[in-house]
Amino acid sequence: MHTILGAGGPTANALTKELLNHNPNETIRLVSRRPLKVTGTNVTWQKADLLNYAEVLAAVKGSAVVYMCAGLIYDKTIWQQQWPVIMQNLINASKETQARLIFFDNVYMYGLVKGPMLETTPYNPISVKGEVRARIATQLMEEVKAGNIQATIARAADFYGTDSMNSFLDMMVLDKYAKKTSAQWIGDPKVLHNFTYIPDTGKAMYLLGQTPDSDNQIWHLPTAAPITGKEFITLAAEIYGVKPAHTTINKFMLQLVGLFKKIVAGTVEMYYQYDHDYNFNSSKFENTFKIKPTSYKEGIKHMSETLYRAK
Repeated sequence: MHTILGAGGPTANALTKELLNHNPNETIRLVSRRPLKVTGTNVTWQKADLLNYAEVLAAVKGSAVVYMCAGLIYDKTIWQQQWPVIMQNLINASKETQARLIFFDNVYMYGLVKGPMLETTPYNPISVKGEVRARIATQLMEEVKAGNIQATIARAADFYGTDSMNSFLDMMVLDKYAKKTSAQWIGDPKVLHNFTYIPDTGKAMYLLGQTPDSDNQIWHLPTAAPITGKEFITLAAEIYGVKPAHTTINKFMLQLVGLFKKIVAGTVEMYYQYDHDYNFNSSKFENTFKIKPTSYKEGIKHMSETLYRAK
């Protein structure tokens, strides 16, 4: 049985699709706090609060592989309070059930990196959220090194291609151009940044789940090489058949909006990612699994034909 914690989110949905396509006869348990519509004869849903150990344990019992895809409200105080508890619950449940754990992660723990971000890049967080991420990643891998559990950390860059506009690229660029309006860009559009295509995260998480030899290490999921914001905007505009009109949002503007919207306030401490080069490297995964990430042209074109259709 494959169990997905945080079901209903973008990565969880992409992973569920891969599991259904490749393993239609295996049981998939979707776990979330809110009910989900379930499709497929071997797909079940179970309610669980990841802060409640008894519920976490009940959710993962009987699983061969557990995929942790859940996120938290984008608030640093909530992260400080809840992520360590959730991670300890995951560790304890993995010990008790002996299920393999694959933890979907981001890159906040690296901080500001000059050059490529690699799986071996030291943790040097410069944000509260980054400090939390460094803490829980270390917490997990210490258990791995001690031989107590089998666990993997799967990291992705900022993403696009969601089915819920749960990314600033989808919301502020692709959806805007689909509606023939001007796009918005956070930070300096002249610096480099790369973005992970959500369907690629589903494929990569599936491959990790199918490959026990990949356990007990960190993997950067397939992600196209970095391009500038201007290049992304120009490419998106060309595909959507509009002019590459856009406005930029600087740190001061985020701070002002953050006075009224807490979720925007949560992005201010991460602004360094958008005014410096951001180079996420996934060559380890690509070379090991012989897989190439979806190009930005292919990803945007697919979105223009499916979710964020040109009007």
